Amino acid sequence: MDSKLLRTARKQLKLTQKEVAVRLGVSQPYWALLESGRRNMPTRLMKRALSVLHLPATGLPLSAGPRRNRADLGRQLAALGYPGFAYLRHGWRRNPAEVLLTALAKDSAEARLVEALPWLLLHYSDMDREWLTQQARLRNLSNRLGFVVTLAKRVCERKGDTNSATYYNLEKLETDLMRSKLAREEPFGRSNTTPREMEWLREHRSPEASLWNLLTDWKAEYLQYA
Repeated sequence: MDSKLLRTARKQLKLTQKEVAVRLGVSQPYWALLESGRRNMPTRLMKRALSVLHLPATGLPLSAGPRRNRADLGRQLAALGYPGFAYLRHGWRRNPAEVLLTALAKDSAEARLVEALPWLLLHYSDMDREWLTQQARLRNLSNRLGFVVTLAKRVCERKGDTNSATYYNLEKLETDLMRSKLAREEPFGRSNTTPREMEWLREHRSPEASLWNLLTDWKAEYLQYA
């Protein structure tokens, strides 16, 4: 967790180092080390620090890439506030950029999971753009991520929200991903697609899917929150 973020969040709440330390159950000198970057935030403190300092999930640390354990993606999305999985018991909150890339790495995903991905970008548009583009490029996920970004942009446009920071961030991410767009064509959100199904998807895909060389019938207007 970034030390500058800790210090900025504390000052915005007008709390002293001692007050934060008391709420977290640590000493003031120890908190000062965390805030100065001379100590790394241990996992046991992260969840409490997020709550006490009202930190965004985008401030959580990022791993070297998408996590292999994808079984609890629904719970992770619920923890990030996605209403479509609100009925699930919340899992440990992870950085939304990591959750997004982990979901995109799945060769096959149920519709409700695919629908959640543009929502992540709309609600956490301040994700680490450099990390996202780098990891997507390393794992050949640039087209999948680019398509989801474009869908999120379309949602903004449908709502007339084109002057916001969210739309600006999405445009920047889309431009970055376009530089690493893959020429190959592939299905999106489903595996074991038959040649006949691929041909149907090729004929019925949206301009957004065609732009990113994906075979899918997903469109922005199909998203419940669009």
